Amino acid sequence: MSTLHVPLYRLAHGRTGDKGDRSNISVIAWHPALWPLLVEQVTPDVAALQFQHRAPSNVQRFLLPKLHAMNFVLDGVLDGGVNDALNLDTHGKSLSFLLLDIGVTVPRSLEHLLAGPPAT
Repeated sequence: MSTLHVPLYRLAHGRTGDKGDRSNISVIAWHPALWPLLVEQVTPDVAALQFQHRAPSNVQRFLLPKLHAMNFVLDGVLDGGVNDALNLDTHGKSLSFLLLDIGVTVPRSLEHLLAGPPAT
């Protein structure tokens, strides 16, 4: 079977929220047929690796199959939270873009469901 390796944002979009030093990132499939790939490949270990430079103390993933979505909860990634952080993005709103940049392997038969320009 022929496959493509593409960034996650081709399969899904995301939203980010925060509470204190905790960030939650939702990942929502663009199409229901892409959902099984997300479940298989976008794991808590993969998310922890993507955020290793922020040293999360815990990474949890909650699956929402009826919505074809998942929610990641990352503890300890906001430098103490909005009132304590010195970074430019104290709410962590841009963290969804970091997660959506991970690589995912997709069968070519699903390429027509991906967002963005076709692979070359």
